[in-house]
Amino acid sequence: MKGSLFAFFGGAFITLQGVANSRISQDIGTWQTATITQLTGFILAFIILLFMKDRNWKQFKQVKPLYLIGGAFGAFVIFSNVTAIHLIGVTVSIAVLLIAQLGLAFIIDSKGWFGVIKQKMELPQFIGIGLMVTGVLILSL
Repeated sequence: MKGSLFAFFGGAFITLQGVANSRISQDIGTWQTATITQLTGFILAFIILLFMKDRNWKQFKQVKPLYLIGGAFGAFVIFSNVTAIHLIGVTVSIAVLLIAQLGLAFIIDSKGWFGVIKQKMELPQFIGIGLMVTGVLILSL
């Protein structure tokens, strides 16, 4: 339940961030918006980290270098999301974003990439993805 609640709020904040970034980018540009968004996100996360008093930095060296670039993907997430919202609107953009997330998560789970436990994908999972794609096509009409 707790995981689902965090996922729900994460999804809500992705949508709110996309709309806010779309408005900001109309005034200053998309890459400028990505820069400001990443910077303010870093500042807030750093402040929260300081208040949490979690000083467990020693394990930082154990993280594989490939995984350390994960935050850099955020710049492309912001740019792509803002551009999509300008071109096709918030609803369809978020729907397509969710399908892309689900599709890649499906592949990662089924292949066991990045050290996740390999999951068996069966007909119900394929039907679920198909229904989501169908829903986006209907939204796009």
